[in-house]
Amino acid sequence: MKRIFHRVAALTCTAAMALGLVACGQTSQDTGDTDQVQQLSSGETADLKAPKYVFLFIGDGMSYPQIQSTSDFLGALNDEDYWQAQPSLDDNQGAILDGPEYLNFMNFEAAGSAVTFDSNSFAPDSASTATSIATGYKTYSGSINVDETGTIEYETIAEKLHSQKGYSVGVITSVNLNHATPAAFYAHQASRSSYYDIGLEMIDSGFEYFAGGGLLSPDGDGSQDNLYDLAEEAGYDVVMTQAEAEAVTGGPVVIIDEHLADSDAMAYELDRTEDMWALSDYVEKGIEVLSQDEDGFFMMCEGGKIDWACHANDAGSTIHDTQALADAVQVAIDFAAEHPDETLIVVTGDHETGGLTIGFAGTDYDTYLDLLENQKISYAKFDSDYVASYKENKTDFATVLADIENLFGLKTQGEEGDKLVLTEYELEQLRAAYEKSINGTPASEYEQEEYVLYGTYEPLSVTITHIINNKSGISFTSYSHTGLPVAVLAHGLNAEVFNGYYDNTEIYNKMADMLGVQ
Repeated sequence: MKRIFHRVAALTCTAAMALGLVACGQTSQDTGDTDQVQQLSSGETADLKAPKYVFLFIGDGMSYPQIQSTSDFLGALNDEDYWQAQPSLDDNQGAILDGPEYLNFMNFEAAGSAVTFDSNSFAPDSASTATSIATGYKTYSGSINVDETGTIEYETIAEKLHSQKGYSVGVITSVNLNHATPAAFYAHQASRSSYYDIGLEMIDSGFEYFAGGGLLSPDGDGSQDNLYDLAEEAGYDVVMTQAEAEAVTGGPVVIIDEHLADSDAMAYELDRTEDMWALSDYVEKGIEVLSQDEDGFFMMCEGGKIDWACHANDAGSTIHDTQALADAVQVAIDFAAEHPDETLIVVTGDHETGGLTIGFAGTDYDTYLDLLENQKISYAKFDSDYVASYKENKTDFATVLADIENLFGLKTQGEEGDKLVLTEYELEQLRAAYEKSINGTPASEYEQEEYVLYGTYEPLSVTITHIINNKSGISFTSYSHTGLPVAVLAHGLNAEVFNGYYDNTEIYNKMADMLGVQ
């Protein structure tokens, strides 16, 4: 599907973040429903017309930095002046940037921000934050739709719409269908790692459409019934090939992407070829399946590999998967244009991952985001297709450097001013990472330093992405989640109620109130 992005004049995400400095951490369940929170939720939404079609897009790990870096990257590629010159630090002269190329959802009519903390952390996980979005309740990191004791279950917005209003429901993700975020719309487990039990709940949900990555632990402990077989017994059409998926016309159906990659998830957008379905294709098919129900539908679509790329500090893959989410949103925008008085689209994130920032000490004020276009492969595919072979064959460093130049653009020689030429410092970083990956040679006597350098990732791969990130002017502070607020951007019927700054539980409250579920 064609990528569609809109250049607009003004939506300043940083301004929304600035508002967060004065309004922090209020929730409807543990603050006694203050007047402000009450006004933001039921006081404003209970009397509104209920949308017939609801799209909820969640960029896992996607906060303002992921959105803005993608926007700036596209702006850099489309800005001819940017390619010609960068402003000089000495005389402040040089090219004037035209600015970012704004993603479609950055031009939505409503722009809010949501705080993401959970019951035990300011840097929460996907299970607890998706629980807040799906049910309006806080819980511990790692728990899905249960309270802190693990004994009280919370019914989700999807379950309520399905049972109370007769809406058809679709759940789409670029990662595993029983991973934390998609599971938060149909499962209730004290541990997000209970993949088999989550899979059983997926089948029992009766939702009409599931699509994306494969199920984790489909055979449980090895002695249990296969989840795909159980789904078929329950009446689901289980589809494993793209050709079969194209032929699907109705539900209930479970579509598993034919071209599964790392951890049985969909391939990174950077690795996807034109003959492979994108996230947008699954949204389009979901509309075809769900719109057969005259009562309406609710669709949750997760861009899950944004989070995975940020954990690995792979800015190139992060940006491309954020673009893939925008492509999926465009399908909903096009649908809304045909049903303008009946459709609501909400785009948000569950939390931020990686501590991504635009700006790096090594480039001072300068950014060279176009350099990221030289990255042709995700860290995960580089691991599986190249590093595994290097280890097996003890490939020499010179051969590895040649592959790095071909796949990431980083080189040892080049014309004067070529930003992709490795400095001696960077070359030594690569050499140390190569020795660690291929020969197991420690890069430092300090365990803490090795973790800062590589996290839990392949040293060679993560060092390559660190270097090209930093050369472009992008950096990460963590291999884990952070406590940044997330954007809440809305378009269509009742979009205006998502303006403001609030807790992530209010996303549920606003939807539930306008939809009239109990």
